[in-house]
Amino acid sequence: MKDKIFGVLQRVGRSFMLPIAILPVAGLLLGLGSSFTNTTTIETYGLQWLLGDKTILHALLVIMNAVGSAIFDNLPLIFAVGVAIGMAKKEKEVSALSAVIAYFVMNVSINAMLKISGKILADGSIAKDVLDGTITSVCGIQSLQMGVFGGIIVGLGVAALHNRFYKIELPNALSFFGGTRFVPIISTVVYLFVGILMYFIWPTVQNGIYALGGVVTGTGYFGTLLFGIIKRALIPFGLHHVFYMPFWQTAVGGTMEVAGHMVEGGQNIFFAQLADSANIAHFSADATRYFSGEFIFMIFGLPGAALAMYKCAKPEKKKQAGSLLLSATLACMFTGITEPLEFSFLFVAPALFAVQVVLAGSAYMIAHILNIAVGLTFSGGLLDFFLFGILQGNEKTSWLLVIPVGIVYFLLYYFIFSFLIKKFDFKTPGREDDDTETKLYTKADVNARKAAKDTKASDDKAAVDELSQTISRGLGGKANISDVDCCATRLRITVIDPEKVNDVLLKSTGASGVVHKGQGVQIIYGPRVTVIKSDLEDYLASVTEEHFEDDAAENNTAGASKTKDSNTSSDKAQDSDVESEPTSTVIISSPMTGIAADLSTAPDEAFAGKMMGDGAVVTPEEGVVVAPEDGTVLFVFDTKHALGFTTDSGIGMIIHVGIDTVKLEGKGFDVQVEAGCHVNKGDVLMKLDLDYLKANAPSVTTPVICTELKDNQKIRLITDGPIKAGEPLYAVDTYEK
Repeated sequence: MKDKIFGVLQRVGRSFMLPIAILPVAGLLLGLGSSFTNTTTIETYGLQWLLGDKTILHALLVIMNAVGSAIFDNLPLIFAVGVAIGMAKKEKEVSALSAVIAYFVMNVSINAMLKISGKILADGSIAKDVLDGTITSVCGIQSLQMGVFGGIIVGLGVAALHNRFYKIELPNALSFFGGTRFVPIISTVVYLFVGILMYFIWPTVQNGIYALGGVVTGTGYFGTLLFGIIKRALIPFGLHHVFYMPFWQTAVGGTMEVAGHMVEGGQNIFFAQLADSANIAHFSADATRYFSGEFIFMIFGLPGAALAMYKCAKPEKKKQAGSLLLSATLACMFTGITEPLEFSFLFVAPALFAVQVVLAGSAYMIAHILNIAVGLTFSGGLLDFFLFGILQGNEKTSWLLVIPVGIVYFLLYYFIFSFLIKKFDFKTPGREDDDTETKLYTKADVNARKAAKDTKASDDKAAVDELSQTISRGLGGKANISDVDCCATRLRITVIDPEKVNDVLLKSTGASGVVHKGQGVQIIYGPRVTVIKSDLEDYLASVTEEHFEDDAAENNTAGASKTKDSNTSSDKAQDSDVESEPTSTVIISSPMTGIAADLSTAPDEAFAGKMMGDGAVVTPEEGVVVAPEDGTVLFVFDTKHALGFTTDSGIGMIIHVGIDTVKLEGKGFDVQVEAGCHVNKGDVLMKLDLDYLKANAPSVTTPVICTELKDNQKIRLITDGPIKAGEPLYAVDTYEK
């Protein structure tokens, strides 16, 4: 039951991301519009000639201000549509239309009940005995003040109706109204009664909301600290949206009268004051307590943690770790997206995340204590800090205090993280075991090869997206995937059988972490996740109901079963070798000039353990790779570091140049052939910049492996030592079964 609830909350949280995505644009319009139409600002900077009344820019800014305000004023409807889309499994556009209809129906029903009960008079005025702020205008309809909760109630309910009825079959006489056409019909009927029900129960719910908000607001600075700690602690579970949204958008986060209107929710209060900034001496820190502290640890604190991790990285991995941490730090500072940084240490050192939770929570409290009132739209990055802090002036926001406090936090994060990483030898970026990443990339390469081979064999199927296929395999195949969606940084999947999920394979796709909870799986990719999600959906729509149960069992046990199978195959071949001579032998020549050796000497656990096949390795001394035998190029990786090859005698091979060279993104490789072309032994397949590869790859030792040996086949090394391209490298002996 607990896991099921988590799965539902995860889907609810991710459904918030669509309406939240519009807030930065709305905030930008409102921020620029209100700032540069403010008379005081214009006079202070002497911009009357450019921004004064009746200028073209002034008119444009007034329109921008109005557009931004319109979005914030209609957030309940936007949330109704966004949640309905996010929670619907299929035919999402039908769910969206039904949500709009249901939202209006519910509020019209409430309006009718208010009129019947005499709370709204015949002339449209509100009765005197009605508590101020409880009745408001919703898209021109006088209704109860339900805020975004009203939109969420509609979105969740309509999505549930949609998922239940969008495939319904009605009797022949009514068949036209079946399927998706039935969803808006049933939504209209249901929400007519929901509106009536809300009239009776919402006042009680509203009192409860005020009481809940009072727990935080009534406990002052401690309540702010508690809010910050809880919000950051929920990050790994993806439930932080569910927690903080009521504080931002509803009376849980407080109420305030602004410009003659009662406004609910910390974010709404800030933007209402922003729109009326000419009449506001200082924005309310009580309203912004739910987000002002984010600027302290997102712009200053977490970059300090990133610097600590970089300084603690192994010398040989500092360059790689620095590149990773720099990009994550820039994302954190400029956009406020912290997951790439937080997940870089969350899974390898949970103690560091605990420190992050406490420090971040205290930042919320300190910002509240110092009366810092900088607003935001989505997250606490530099863009929002400039628009809603610096641009509004220190007298209104106290933004200058963020800088000295931020410097202190930078130092705290840096020294605490440095001490803990060194003290407990945490495997933060740049300190992991040497073979960790190599193994993951190698496994992905093999699966990508399989994808390419399947594509070539299926003329009527579109080209396979190798990344999406690997993700699908890691999740147990299409048949094991129930739902696909994403938030700002995470691919969110609901699976049928969690036991079939393969973390190793998923991490090999570039994920910084994988979170499990019941049937919910979250794969952390960072801001590029929306593209990954779209590609995965397209891939799943193009393939048949495939199950990949072998990957979870195989890879989550560190490839033990694969090794066992390879060893079993070799043992059988060895037994046969003792009893008889091979019935046939195929000679595989070296594709390069260098030093040949047994595959077990490969500086990579997966290759050395023969998890992907048997063969040999060659450490090149010349930068040319040639065809080992007559055959066909099966595929060439996009990163050019490896290619698949099939000999005319039917031996499937992979030539994988170097170890972990996939990260070089094609640099150092000049491929001379294309997939599908036939080549003769000795033809040039690719040219290598050996100096570059030696300087940037862990090793240039090249596995030359046969990937699909039969049980009665065995590899016999012919040359161990110096070898020239075209000379015999190993034999593939076949024995009687």
